[in-house]
Amino acid sequence: MAATVVEIHVPLQETPGLAATDYPFPWIEQIEDFLVRMEEEVRAEVFDDGEEFGDVYVFFITGADEAALLAVASRVAALEGVPAGSFAMVSDDAAEEFGLGRRVDLPLP
Repeated sequence: MAATVVEIHVPLQETPGLAATDYPFPWIEQIEDFLVRMEEEVRAEVFDDGEEFGDVYVFFITGADEAALLAVASRVAALEGVPAGSFAMVSDDAAEEFGLGRRVDLPLP
C-alpha cells in the first residue's frame, strides 16, 4: 500500500531587508530545522530532500496520517519569515513526479 506524502510548496521569494551578501532564502533552513523537530514530535518524516521547482521550493513529508501531515504543513506555512502563499499537495510515494495530487491551501483554517 502506498504511503501518503504531503508536498509543502513555498513561494521562492527572497527575504526582504537582508544584506546583499546574505543568503536570500533563510526560511529554507528554518523549515528544514522545523521538520527535523517534527520527526521527533509527530512522526512526520522528511521523505526526500527539498528542491526548487519553478517558482516554489518544495519540502516532502510522510510517515503519519494525512491529517497529521497537513497539520505539520500548516505549521510550516505559519512560521515567521516564511513567504505567504504556501500550499500542500497530497499525494503518495508511488507518484511518478511531484506537483500532482490534491491541493490544500495553507495555513489551514
